[in-house]
Amino acid sequence: MTYLPRCIVLLLGLLANLACADGRLLATGGASSIEGAAGGGITPWAVLSGYGERGEWGADVFATRVETGDYRLDVAGVGVAFDNRVELSYARQRFDLGNLARGLNLPENSLSQDIFGLKVRLFGDLIYDQLPQVSLGIQHKRQKDFLIPSLVGAQRSEDTEGYLTASRLILGGAFGYNLLLNGGIRYSRANELGLLGFGGDRRDRHSVLKEGSVAVLFNPRWALGVEYREKPDNLSFAGESDWADLFLGYFPNKNLAVVLAYARLGEIATLDHQDGVYLSVQGSF
Repeated sequence: MTYLPRCIVLLLGLLANLACADGRLLATGGASSIEGAAGGGITPWAVLSGYGERGEWGADVFATRVETGDYRLDVAGVGVAFDNRVELSYARQRFDLGNLARGLNLPENSLSQDIFGLKVRLFGDLIYDQLPQVSLGIQHKRQKDFLIPSLVGAQRSEDTEGYLTASRLILGGAFGYNLLLNGGIRYSRANELGLLGFGGDRRDRHSVLKEGSVAVLFNPRWALGVEYREKPDNLSFAGESDWADLFLGYFPNKNLAVVLAYARLGEIATLDHQDGVYLSVQGSF
C-alpha cells in the first residue's frame, strides 16, 4: 500500500533479527484487529502479538482491506510484544469516502488516522490457568483530516480510549473442537473508530461499550467465528450502527495468518446497508 508509513518498513527489518518465538499453540496469537491490537478483526482479544512466552519477543505486521458498496477502509500496522506481558502496536487507517465524496462534492475524498496502542496482560492464561487471560489496553488516536469531521459536529481530532478484555480457549469445548470465547468493554467516544473525530454535537463524553467474539477451531489451522462491537452515537447528522462479522481464519504456520470475513457495518455517514468483505493478511515473527 502506498500510504504504508516508512517506520513500519524499518521495523520489519528490526523484527527479522528477533528470535522467532514458538512457545504458544498455533492460532493462539490471533490475528491483528483493524486498530492494530492482537485479536480478531473488529475486536481485540486478551492475547498479545506473536507467539512469545516468558522472556521472548513476539511481533506481527499486517495489512487489511474492508470493501462495502460505498466505502473502502485500508489499514496497515505492526505490533510488538515482550515476555507475553506487554504489547505495543501502531496502525494507520485510510478511509476512502467513495460515493459519498462524489455525491456531495466533499472537500476531501478520504479520511486517515494513526492509532498508537498499549496492552498489558493483567493475569490468567488463555489455556492453562484456572482464570481466563485478562488484558487492559489503551489506544491513542489522531485523526489527520479533521475538516469533514469538524463540519459534521465532531468536537476533537484526537483522543485516548481504554478497553478491558478477557479470553479463554476451551480445549474440546465445542463438540470436541476447541472453542475460543472473548468478551470486553471499551471506554470511548470515537465516531466510526475515530475516522469521524471524537465526541459530537449530540454527545461529547465517553461511553461504556460492549464487544466480543466466539470462534471454533476445527483444527490447528482453521477457525470460524463471529464478532460483535457496540458503537457510540455522538453525531446528529447520521446514526452509527453496531458492527458484526462472520469470519474464517487460516493459520498455515506461525508466520502467516489470513482472515476473510463478511462484515455487517450498518449505517456509516448517512449511507445505510454498508455490508461487505473483510480481508486481512498477517505475518508473525
